[in-house]
Amino acid sequence: MKNRGFEVVAGYKDKKINLPKRKTAASAGYDIEAAEDVTLEPGGSLLIPTGVKAYMQADEVLKIYIRSSLAVKRQLFLLNSVGIIDADYYNNPANEGHIMVAVGNRGKESVTIAKGERLAQGIFVKYLVADGDEAGSGAVRQGGFGSTGSVG
Repeated sequence: MKNRGFEVVAGYKDKKINLPKRKTAASAGYDIEAAEDVTLEPGGSLLIPTGVKAYMQADEVLKIYIRSSLAVKRQLFLLNSVGIIDADYYNNPANEGHIMVAVGNRGKESVTIAKGERLAQGIFVKYLVADGDEAGSGAVRQGGFGSTGSVG
């Protein structure tokens, strides 16, 4: 039985995608790479494909953070501050659970991210629910990116 981890999405199987990994024994985050070359214009934003999806337990979430070197040295930021990948995003029918990183450029120069460059880091976290929570009573995710409210 699989507990948590990463897989390459079908559309990127032949594109030499590296699965996220921790770089040191004490690293909390799994480094996530860009799956394609992209350029962010000053003041612009992009959804950057990673070519990977994440699986985890139902009471877990994968939090996505920008790498500090990109934030400090290149003026990039996550548009949503912290990306949240829910357990039911994995293998959803709309996009197979492909993790896309929403990045903005607050700098004054274009920034190019090369395929294979470490873009973000993901941290798996368990979460708690409130008494009387009914969200898990049968609702199923219907969409991909930004689809938490789209359930059947």
